[in-house]
Amino acid sequence: MSAILVSVTSVALAEIGDKTQLLSFLLASRYRRPVPIILAIFAATLLNHALAAWLGVAVADLVSPSTLKWILALSFVAMALWILVPDKLDEDTKLSKRGPFVASFIAFFIAEIGDKTQIATSVLGATYADSLTWVVVGTTVGMLLANVPVVLMGQFSADKLPLNVIRRIAAALFAGLACLTAYSEVVV
Repeated sequence: MSAILVSVTSVALAEIGDKTQLLSFLLASRYRRPVPIILAIFAATLLNHALAAWLGVAVADLVSPSTLKWILALSFVAMALWILVPDKLDEDTKLSKRGPFVASFIAFFIAEIGDKTQIATSVLGATYADSLTWVVVGTTVGMLLANVPVVLMGQFSADKLPLNVIRRIAAALFAGLACLTAYSEVVV
């Protein structure tokens, strides 16, 4: 199979039910502007997976699995706490044109650090070293295939679900992911 086909398939399947799908839903329900969110997911994934494909293998050699596990656990706790803090969208639906894009880009980029799809991208990059561009394109397409429908669903559902309930559920799920990461042998 070609590098792009393996990359698309691997990441799209690995992303199903992943924490970044939860993040995609949360961002869509919070900002209610799917186009900047989708563009931010695209840009963050492209950058993140390019770094993972080209540098991931070397970085994995420098960071122990134990250290990575605790960095991820603390990141999940930080995300859970951040979700609980109401932002200006809750009081005022007027956002700057850069608001949802920048917030989504940063949140998605950080959420992907150490994620199974980033690790898969590193492995694919090492496997298809002569086709790194196709690996990055494929993993980015796979990520979009898994997350764009979630963003659109979140946008559709946002008018019907209260943000406080969504925020509390998402925070609880991220806190659960923090516990799971901290007390498991395998990185989430």
